[in-house]
Amino acid sequence: MATRLFASPSPHIHTADNTRRIMGDVVLALIPALAVSTYVLGLRVLFVTFVAVASCVLFEYLISRLFLKRKATIGDLSAVVTGVLLAFNLPVGIPWWIVVIGALVAIGIGKMTFGGLGCNPFNPALTGRIFLLIAYPVEMTDWTTGVPDALSGSTMLPAVKYHLTSLADVNFAHLFGGVMNGSMGEISAVALLVGGIYLLVRKVISWHIPVAVLGTMALFAFATAIGQGDLMWQLPLFHLMAGGAMLGAIFMATDYSTSPMTHKGMLIYGVGIGIITMVIRLWGAYPEGMSFAIFIMNAATPLINKYCRPKRLGTK
Repeated sequence: MATRLFASPSPHIHTADNTRRIMGDVVLALIPALAVSTYVLGLRVLFVTFVAVASCVLFEYLISRLFLKRKATIGDLSAVVTGVLLAFNLPVGIPWWIVVIGALVAIGIGKMTFGGLGCNPFNPALTGRIFLLIAYPVEMTDWTTGVPDALSGSTMLPAVKYHLTSLADVNFAHLFGGVMNGSMGEISAVALLVGGIYLLVRKVISWHIPVAVLGTMALFAFATAIGQGDLMWQLPLFHLMAGGAMLGAIFMATDYSTSPMTHKGMLIYGVGIGIITMVIRLWGAYPEGMSFAIFIMNAATPLINKYCRPKRLGTK
């Protein structure tokens, strides 16, 4: 009798990597930014982060057990990553109950509704963040509560966008090092870069998406500066270091479930995020556009995957 060969579903090549190890690396990469944020904004950073993480883990456990009737998946640490990233997108003074609502939307709607990890079309933390921004715009843009008096003013993006301050007066050392106001994860560009380098070294992410996002933003800002006739280096550097550019490009746009699979697709995806972010920042109603840009390009990921598929072996 002829031997029958059966091909099992992919993956067919296995390595030592697993979801828990990858998510653990992401958590470790976020610790420098968490430490700087706590130093600048105070211990309430840890409280908000704890509430977000605990809520995400609890909601994933309850939904898995009570509604989906399956084994809980909280051991893979993906809910922990969602909680930390959600917290990083919030102001430090936000009421705790709003954090819990954001966690419920992130896990319940952004993730578990679609079947859990690997099935969600949109980044769960961004789903929660965008919902809160629409539902609670005052609380989500209140930068005066729970921060030191020296940082109680507006964040740099709206201050520059609405001409509350001049770009020439921006202290770029503060933007880079962390002495500024903003969402908890936007405090220090250098801390986020350290985390990004760690992820690259550990091969958790590749360079394609972060470089495409940040490079596109820099080129877009440089072209705008040429049109204005000045600020040739200030405008690109400002948009790279202010707001959620680093956090979004390194930690949120690179989410495996919601980003393209091929390197070519990743570059297209990153360029799209960079363009949309800058269009919103410069001419949109919101001073920040990173969250919306990633969300929009998440929706385009299936189309990018379709047209950037590698050729099958043996085909021309």
